[in-house]
Amino acid sequence: MARTQAAPRTGAQRERDVLTRLSEDKDAWVATATRDGEPSLVPLSFLWWDDTLLLNTRRANPTARDLARGGRALISLGHTRDVVLLEATGEVLPEGGLPETVGEAFVAKAGWDPRGRELWAFLRLRPRSIRAWREVNEMDGRHLMRDGRWLV
Repeated sequence: MARTQAAPRTGAQRERDVLTRLSEDKDAWVATATRDGEPSLVPLSFLWWDDTLLLNTRRANPTARDLARGGRALISLGHTRDVVLLEATGEVLPEGGLPETVGEAFVAKAGWDPRGRELWAFLRLRPRSIRAWREVNEMDGRHLMRDGRWLV
């Protein structure tokens, strides 16, 4: 049976859908790489905060080490028929570098509290590029952000 393809979304609708995902989704796939190009891909809980993604992982995990060294990550939300890809720059926040209200919001969304655990670190990623599409008919116009600026 042939699948009926919905009409492509406008850029404005895609932006709204991306912002909804960033606000409502709890987890994302996060990819980083070592200097030698060794990849790491892990699922992490996140909070959309001040136009950035706030994530948490162990300080010794490749994601935190790679981000501290290289400052770049690729983040994926959704599934293969509703893709959101973000290229981001970021940092590992210093211990105590997270406002209390933001920490509380992360705990409420993620369902667990990593604060105060010395082996854990918060990561803050700022999107530089965002692409979103559902089907082939949305490949044109999939770039919603470039160089940290919304295009729509």
